[in-house]
Amino acid sequence: MGYNARFGVTLALLSFTFVTNMGNAQDASATADASPASSTLSPIDYQFIAEANLGAPFQVASGRLGEKDAENAAVRDYAHLMVVTHIPVVDALNTILKRKGIMPPPDTLLHGAYDTMIATLKAEHGVVFDRDYVNGQVEYQKGNTALFQNEIQNGTDPDLKAFARQTLPKIEDHLERALKLAENAERGRTASE
Repeated sequence: MGYNARFGVTLALLSFTFVTNMGNAQDASATADASPASSTLSPIDYQFIAEANLGAPFQVASGRLGEKDAENAAVRDYAHLMVVTHIPVVDALNTILKRKGIMPPPDTLLHGAYDTMIATLKAEHGVVFDRDYVNGQVEYQKGNTALFQNEIQNGTDPDLKAFARQTLPKIEDHLERALKLAENAERGRTASE
């Protein structure tokens, strides 16, 4: 299976996960193995934690690959930005969770999708790596923007909503930068054809 097909399947899984999890978050009740503190959270807050808790470390891991393996200097710079801006995001979320005594729920489908993307990026090199990393970032940042906007609009925990409000401008900036990288790459292909 080619990368584009694997990447498409992975993105479809991520979209499915987001839609499914948002639906489940609206209908779910606390599970028996949830921590006592997590049972006081709304399902939307709890789902936000599950996805944000996996997303920021994924950004750091894929960013480290981009710093090392990207051919284009602008892509390497973007990847470095993902690493340095997401480490504090991970720390800030973990601080909130620790203070509230909350264990984030596992999201095995999302974790599997991220693992697949990392494995695919590890196998790629040069222009192919750059293209797939940037295209992945565009899709990731779109989904992440929606996740954080949903928490701001529909979440109930004031600390998580404040975290989402504080973090969303960074995510929107990352999306804008990724879109510019993708546009520049497309122009470069068009100019060379």
